Amino acid sequence: MFGGTFNPIHVGHLEVGRAAVRQFGLSQVVFVPTGHPPHKQVAGGTSGELRYEMVQRAVADYSEFTVSRIELDTDGPAYTVDTIARLKERYPQGIAYLVGADIFLKIDEWKDTKRLLASCPFIVALRDGIGAEAFRGAPFDRAELYFVEMEEVKVSSREIRERYRDGEPLEGLVPAAVDTFIRKRGLYGVVQGGRVG
Repeated sequence: MFGGTFNPIHVGHLEVGRAAVRQFGLSQVVFVPTGHPPHKQVAGGTSGELRYEMVQRAVADYSEFTVSRIELDTDGPAYTVDTIARLKERYPQGIAYLVGADIFLKIDEWKDTKRLLASCPFIVALRDGIGAEAFRGAPFDRAELYFVEMEEVKVSSREIRERYRDGEPLEGLVPAAVDTFIRKRGLYGVVQGGRVG
């Protein structure tokens, strides 16, 4: 399970997913865009449906990737601990949670942290200068942790949104199908009909 707002999904997300598949022999990565994040507002008010459509377009050419509506179809806020429990029923062979280090450091803000950390293994993608040593103490000592070995992802969804808004180049940062969708819909303040570059 790779959860997030994906606002928008970018090549860094795909690189993390592919690296995790290679390194850990995962059968697939299920991208789970959240509909109503309990801990933050979705920047720009981009709806869950639009973010889901972007993820669908981004993963369409990858046989090892799929996308789930499990959180979008939840009434009210969707909590990771509950989503994991539901996905474990769908995938009895077992699941792991793929997460960025910057997000995972805030685990104390998530619902039922102790139960969440014991619910499944966590595969952490290091980023923003956050190394594995940041996860050596409590509460992470309760969890089964693995770290993705790859170059640190330098791009963020916030940077992507700012680049669209400011008309800056996006070549190589957003999958082409996602860029086309964003420009057709005029998301993130972009001028409709423009091109990457």
